[in-house]
Amino acid sequence: MIDHPDRHIPLTAVHNFRDLGGYATSDGRRVAWRKVFRADGLYRLTPQDVEALRPLGLRTVIDLRTAEELADRGTFPVERHPVEFHHFSIIDRTWDTDEAHQWDGRQSEFLRAKYHSMLEQGGDYVGAALRVIADGDTSPVVFHCAAGKDRTGLVAGLLLSGLGVDDATVAADYALSHAAGERTREWAIAASPELAERFASMPAVFHAAHPDAIVGVLNDLRDRHGDVRSFCSTIGVTEDHWRSLEAHLLSAV
Repeated sequence: MIDHPDRHIPLTAVHNFRDLGGYATSDGRRVAWRKVFRADGLYRLTPQDVEALRPLGLRTVIDLRTAEELADRGTFPVERHPVEFHHFSIIDRTWDTDEAHQWDGRQSEFLRAKYHSMLEQGGDYVGAALRVIADGDTSPVVFHCAAGKDRTGLVAGLLLSGLGVDDATVAADYALSHAAGERTREWAIAASPELAERFASMPAVFHAAHPDAIVGVLNDLRDRHGDVRSFCSTIGVTEDHWRSLEAHLLSAV
């Protein structure tokens, strides 16, 4: 199911746009297809990419990047594809490259710590993103950051886990961002020298998508709060929101 042919949305300049549909939940249902998507830098969409997205009928875009990233690189082209646009910056600034270059531990532990920092600093925005997704009128919805791996991966992990998707599936979905990152780097060498240069200067840990990172965070939240939904209640996602999420995102097998 991870490699389902409908999962990846093939685009020219955006390489980590994918559907969260098809994943089984613990109560025997599945996440519905073409309702909720995760993605990388939608500011790179070409005119042809925008046309390729039209059949999805997107209604809502949630941008998880910093204000500086939006100002420097732009946003989803709302003028060409009208959507309801939300900006929830779950970190104040992008990660420190010097700190990452000096990291000599496991990559998954670096990422795990950073994801906890995201929840401590920007948990309210994570909750806001989940509440937008919970409103069935916003669907189909896509949430994204720059690479579609870390900020996006954290929101996806909480969403899927809260819906009852098992950790192995959440981890496998998270890990798909590794290959997507490789595709982006290959594309950038030919099409975007500035992006290729940024990729080349990034610490290796910035490229990592080790599944232990997201599973470790989910286990930590369970240890501290009992389960993922209980943690999410601390960032404003109530049982009513989860009932709404189940109603429009889950379907019978």
